[in-house]
Amino acid sequence: MTPRPPSDILPAVLTASIAQTSPTAPTAVTAVTTRNVTIRVPTPLRERCDGEAELPSGAASVRAALAELERRHPRLHSGICDETGAVRRHVNLFVNTSHVRDRDGLDTPLAPGDVLTILPAVSGG
Repeated sequence: MTPRPPSDILPAVLTASIAQTSPTAPTAVTAVTTRNVTIRVPTPLRERCDGEAELPSGAASVRAALAELERRHPRLHSGICDETGAVRRHVNLFVNTSHVRDRDGLDTPLAPGDVLTILPAVSGG
């Protein structure tokens, strides 16, 4: 039997291949890509996502983040978007400190470490 190089210097695909063919290799190898984007949920909408103040996301754009919310937290999504999928008029979306309307709208890209903040407009007297 020929010695194997340490798995930490092999690409994940090769490591997965070794894991499937070698009886001494780990039984499961998973390569996961995460974007590590945080979605901040305002207090009035938290009841729609089990009280969570922040939700993790792997989305690459604001549009993808909203689609992810629609799948994972449909009640939260309905508080942000109307039945056509458009963001409700009274809801503002910020990526870090920039309003998405001042960037690329729903196609604004998200990078690792970004924070997407949902901010409903407040009015009253």
